[in-house]
Amino acid sequence: MAKASTGTLYRGNEGMWSWVAHRVTGVGIFFFLLVHVLDTALVRVSPEAYNAVIGTYKTPFMAIGEIALVAAIAFHAFNGLRVILVDFSKGGTRNQKKLFWGAMVLWLIVMIAFIPRQLMHTFGG
Repeated sequence: MAKASTGTLYRGNEGMWSWVAHRVTGVGIFFFLLVHVLDTALVRVSPEAYNAVIGTYKTPFMAIGEIALVAAIAFHAFNGLRVILVDFSKGGTRNQKKLFWGAMVLWLIVMIAFIPRQLMHTFGG
């Protein structure tokens, strides 16, 4: 007798979560770039409005947002390299969990280096 389907192929392992996070960070980075292009283009329309927008970026709240942005970009980059290795290397599929954890270690190293510098720049010190 066949076992009933649970309705999903995903089991909550590293591969599924990296797939989800890769898409979420990609969409987030896309929207950041869209806003960045628009606020930069504002300088040609109204330099005063551009300066006002840039002034809002110099707040502690936005500094935390920059940490989230760097976290998203670093994750997306390292996970993208992992996907390339899984797709194009001979043992990539077999080693995808190790590659995932390697990407996470690299991401963590980048974040450990970036966060204190960002916080010191924002809050002085």
